[in-house]
Amino acid sequence: MAFKEINIRDIKQSAVKLISDDWALVTATADGVTNTMTVSWGGIGELWGKDVVFIFIRPQRYTYELLEKTDMFSMSFFDGGYKKELGYCGKNSGRNGDKFEATGLKAIELEGVAAVEQAKYNVICKKIAFQDMDPKGFIDESIENNYNGDYHRIYIGEIVKVFENE
Repeated sequence: MAFKEINIRDIKQSAVKLISDDWALVTATADGVTNTMTVSWGGIGELWGKDVVFIFIRPQRYTYELLEKTDMFSMSFFDGGYKKELGYCGKNSGRNGDKFEATGLKAIELEGVAAVEQAKYNVICKKIAFQDMDPKGFIDESIENNYNGDYHRIYIGEIVKVFENE
């Protein structure tokens, strides 16, 4: 598979579809360990004059531990044909085994950052901010139904480069 660099604006699919419907993988490496996890909450946009992604990661997730130790991560977007593999990556912890080995997905390196070979798009990101969710900020009380005291940390990543799988 060959990747070519593109501009984030060249992705014609809806960000909502890519993240919410097709799901994405967030991949991070720290201390010589690479892990990936499925995300279906997040977005792509502009903040502080930068193209950014924002992702939501619960503190008990192994990827959270890795993200706390590194400044770089990738978001990998698929065409909807990898739901089984992404489902596995969302339900199983990398603490208990290698998700790449278990699913047949392949970790590759793009710009020194781990990404996923089978992805349609790999977005290389640099952490620029984070904020822990605070339930005091929930205006709609039904949001609390998504939690059991395990509020997400929101990571904002500046989009450094975007690669399309040809």
